[in-house]
Amino acid sequence: MKPIWIVDDDQSIRFVLEKALLRENLPTRSFTNPREVLAALEGASDEDGPQILVSDIRMPGGSGLDLLGKVKELHPGLPVIIMTAFSDLDSAVSAFQGGAFEYLPKPFDLPKAVELIRRAVEESQREEVSEERMAAAPEMLGQAPAMQDVFRAIGRLSQSNVTVMITGESGSGKELVARALHKHSPRANGPFVAINTAAIPKDLLESELFGHERGAFTGAQTMRRGRFEQAEGGTLFLDEIGDMPFDLQTRLLRVLSDGHFYRVGGHNAVKAHVRVIAATHQDLEQRVREGVFREDLFHRLNVIRLRLPALRERKEDVAMLTRHFLQQSAAQLGVEPKRISDAALAQLGLFNFPGNVRQLENVCHWLTVMAPAQVIEAKDLPPEVLTAAAASAAAPVAPPRPVASHDVPEPVASSPLAEALPGEPVPVSDPLPPLGGGTVAAWERGLEAEALELLAADRHDVWDVLTRRFESKLILTALNNTRGRRIEAAQKLGIGRNTITRKIQELGLE
Repeated sequence: MKPIWIVDDDQSIRFVLEKALLRENLPTRSFTNPREVLAALEGASDEDGPQILVSDIRMPGGSGLDLLGKVKELHPGLPVIIMTAFSDLDSAVSAFQGGAFEYLPKPFDLPKAVELIRRAVEESQREEVSEERMAAAPEMLGQAPAMQDVFRAIGRLSQSNVTVMITGESGSGKELVARALHKHSPRANGPFVAINTAAIPKDLLESELFGHERGAFTGAQTMRRGRFEQAEGGTLFLDEIGDMPFDLQTRLLRVLSDGHFYRVGGHNAVKAHVRVIAATHQDLEQRVREGVFREDLFHRLNVIRLRLPALRERKEDVAMLTRHFLQQSAAQLGVEPKRISDAALAQLGLFNFPGNVRQLENVCHWLTVMAPAQVIEAKDLPPEVLTAAAASAAAPVAPPRPVASHDVPEPVASSPLAEALPGEPVPVSDPLPPLGGGTVAAWERGLEAEALELLAADRHDVWDVLTRRFESKLILTALNNTRGRRIEAAQKLGIGRNTITRKIQELGLE
């Protein structure tokens, strides 16, 4: 890991921070004035540069605020923590306006200072991983006409900063499209910041989006930048925008309208130079009619709509994607890539993939681990794929029936579940196919029974009770799968490391 650079003319401050950080296995490098830092930055390679810069404001030979401005020019993504006195409010405000990550008031509590620095380290590492993934990710794959339409749309939008709404089913690759739009846009050199508005509790989402001031609420011990500020000069991807709480929709609309926002507890407007890309799997027009999504926000977001096809609409891409994911899985696991037979590919082609491309990727991970031979045969495919393929092959084809002009066609369940389970009635109103594409999972039936029992008891905390139990079981299962490694568990669950840590504390899973 790269060192934390400490800049302060006070030797005692440098000494205390160095010792405290070394106890946390965080390497350090110290400087006495800004000139030394700038000289070191000019001669440093990417490996030798700082992970975090912690600087005092007032030092002989230069100002920490001037240093902040020059560092941001050289390394825009480097988190900088500014140390300042409690009374030096103007300097603190100037530090934030200059792009500081946080400020550390003097005299500071050493454990809190270390905690703040470690949080900045985690933030910088998370952004590094995100950049590495984005750089390593291949261009989107697809030969189907529907995907070629998507590629053409991305090309047409390549020189535009217009707001884009991406629609498509869960798992179809909406974030990949958003990343491609960013990568091929004038903002490609800026950050790409993604947030799933459905995955963050309502009472925390406002702070996640807009940040908060110190003391804005219980636990807000320092100022924190939100996702809008983190995406400054780049792209902010708002996934599952249809689930955003109604009152926050008003705040988002205001930002999109005038380009300014306020941190939670703040009184100074912050300018947002950010391109917004939104995505949803829901029918937003219907959400507007139901009164749960603002019509004016819908029109503000729906400047350009880009629909991403489901995998069952581009079956000709299954073979190409399967081979790609098998190569990818082998590289991640450090094993020889497995090959797949034509018969196995044909069986995969009969499966409707209710989880779309994400489900196909998971199937390829499963095959890389579980298939016994180097060549994957049809019999090696997961049970849910074989069951659905067999049912599809055995299903009798009904002869066409003449339809009179006065006939009203019966409603047909168009969900992938109906296709995966011919003969089993599926309610048309059921909006969510079961996970994995197989039969309705036992846990879903159990959840329904538990919910009915609690509702019958006239409880008024059913949501909280079941949500806590669901989240607890999900996190404990992921931690068991990763042998207690939280970061890996968070990645597998698709949440941030800070989120899983907070959830573990909230749910009492320590």
